[in-house]
Amino acid sequence: MGGGKETPRQKMIGMMYLVLTALLAMNVSKQILQGYISVNESMERSKENLEANNKRVDEAFKSTITGNAGAKPYYDRAVEAQKEIKQVYDYIGELNNIIIGATHQVDPKMADTMQLRYMEKMDDYDVPSHELGISEPKEPKSGPHTAAELRDKLTGLSDKLVAMLDKMQKTDGQHLLKEDYEAMKKKFISIKPVDSKRVEDGIEFNWAMDNFYHLPLAAVVTNFNKMQADLKNVEAEILQVFSGASGKLAIKFDAIKARVVAPSSYIAAGQPYEADIFLAASSSKLAAGDMEILIGVDSAAAAGGAKGTLVPVVGGEGKYSVGTGGEGDQDYKGVIKYKNPDGTFKYYPFEGSYKVAKSGASVSADQMNVFYAGVPNPVTAAAAGISPADISVSATGAGVRVTPKGAGKYEFNFTGTGECMVSVSAKTKDGVKSQGPPVKFRVKPLPKPELKLSGKFAPQELKKSELSMISGLGAGANGFDFQANYVVMSWEVVGKANGKLGSSAGNGNNLDATGKQVLAKADVGSKVYIDAKIKGPDGKITSVTSAIKVNR
Repeated sequence: MGGGKETPRQKMIGMMYLVLTALLAMNVSKQILQGYISVNESMERSKENLEANNKRVDEAFKSTITGNAGAKPYYDRAVEAQKEIKQVYDYIGELNNIIIGATHQVDPKMADTMQLRYMEKMDDYDVPSHELGISEPKEPKSGPHTAAELRDKLTGLSDKLVAMLDKMQKTDGQHLLKEDYEAMKKKFISIKPVDSKRVEDGIEFNWAMDNFYHLPLAAVVTNFNKMQADLKNVEAEILQVFSGASGKLAIKFDAIKARVVAPSSYIAAGQPYEADIFLAASSSKLAAGDMEILIGVDSAAAAGGAKGTLVPVVGGEGKYSVGTGGEGDQDYKGVIKYKNPDGTFKYYPFEGSYKVAKSGASVSADQMNVFYAGVPNPVTAAAAGISPADISVSATGAGVRVTPKGAGKYEFNFTGTGECMVSVSAKTKDGVKSQGPPVKFRVKPLPKPELKLSGKFAPQELKKSELSMISGLGAGANGFDFQANYVVMSWEVVGKANGKLGSSAGNGNNLDATGKQVLAKADVGSKVYIDAKIKGPDGKITSVTSAIKVNR
C-alpha cells in the first residue's frame, strides 16, 4: 500500500486490511451513535420537565397580578421574553424536522413523529451538512433553514433579551437586584453562538462546524435538542428571577388565610404552650415592618390603633409562647396585620384553642418526627410515674409490625404508607390501663436517592480536576438524616472529549478505566451525563440522571 509494484498476495492482504479497518470503524460508529441516543433521550426528558415546570411557575406568577399591581411590569417583560424565545425554539424544531426529512426522504411533518433510536439513517454524515449549507466549510451557504440562519436567530435573540434587561434596569418599577441583573445578563449572552477556532486538518472551526459539520444525523438531532433545552433553561431563569423581583410569587393575596399550627394541643400541667402563627404560603422575608401579629384584639380594634399582645415574628412566622397552669380548655384569638405593597394594611383574624391536662404517656420516633416504610424505625415510649419495663406499645395502620427491643424501646417496620396510630398501655395495681389517646404518626416512603460525586449530591458543576479524581459513585438522600443505605447497582457515563462523545457502562459503584477517562478528559464547558440505577434500603431500584457542567 506504500507504492511500487505489489504481488497478488500483497494486494489481497491490503484489501483485507481495508475491509477490516472499515468494519472496525463501523463498530466504533455504533458505539458513538448509542451514546448520542442516550444523551438525546435525556435532553428530551429535560425539555418535558422544564416545559411543565415553566408552565406552573408562569401560571402562579400570572395569578399574583390581581393582588399586586407591582408584579404586572415584571410579568409583562417575562411574557415578552417568552415570546421571543418561543420563536427561536420553534424554528429549531422546524429545522430539525427538515434535516430528518431530507435525510430519510420523507415529509418534514412526518419527521416530527420519528424517534432517533429507530431512525434507519442516524449515521448519515452527508445530508445534514449539505442541508445546513456547510458541506464545504470554506464556502458556507446562507439563506433559509441553514446553520448560518440559525446562528443569526440565536444571536438576535441574545441581543433582544440583553436590550430588554438593560431597559428594565433603567425603568422605575422594573429594576432587578444588581446580582440578579448581572447573572441574568450573563445567561442571555451565553445564548449567542461562539466560534471555538480550533484547527483540524488545517481548517479553523466555527460554531456551525462544531455543531453540525460532517457529524452523523444522531449528533445533529442531539445538538438541536440541547439548544432547545438551553432555551427552556433560560426561560425558567427569567420566570424565577422576574417573579422573585415582583415579591409576590410565594404568597397569593387574593385567597390568603391565617393559620395556627401547634406541636400539640394536649399539654401537661406546668409545661408551656407554643404555637407558630403565620400566613399560608408565607415568605421568610416578612419582617416586623411588613407584618404584625396581635393577640387579644380583633380587626376593628387593630385598625383603630389597638396593640394587644405583640407576638415576635421570626422568619415570616409568629412565635407564640404562653405559660400554662390550671387544667382545662384554653382559648385565644387575635389578628394578623399585613402591609400591602401600596402601604395600606389588611387584617386577617384568627383564633385557636388548646387543652391543659395532667401529664400522660409519650411516644417519640428516635430519629425523626415521622416514620419511613421499608426500614427499621427506632421508637421510645414513656409514661409519667411508670417504669419503662411496665409499658407496652401497640400500633395499627400502614402495615406496621412492632418489635420490642428493651424496656421502653421498640422497632417499627412498615410495608405501606399513610397514617399509623400508636397506643401506650401500662401495668398498674389496678391492671393494664391505657395511658391516654392513641398518637398519630405519618408514614412516608423513603425519599428519592441522588448520586454523590466528590462529596456533593447531584452537583450541577464540577471542576475538571475534581472529575479526574472520581473513581466511584456514591448515593444517598440529600438532607435525609435517617439512617438508610443506598447502593449504586449500575451506571452509564457519557461525555465529550475533544469534541467527540465517549461513553462507558458497568455494574456496581466503581467506574471502569474507560468511565474514569470519560470524566477525566471531558471538555471544559461541556456536560457529562451519568445515568445510574440505585437500590434503596427498601429494595426498590430507582433510575437517576445527573448532568454535570465541566468547569476549568
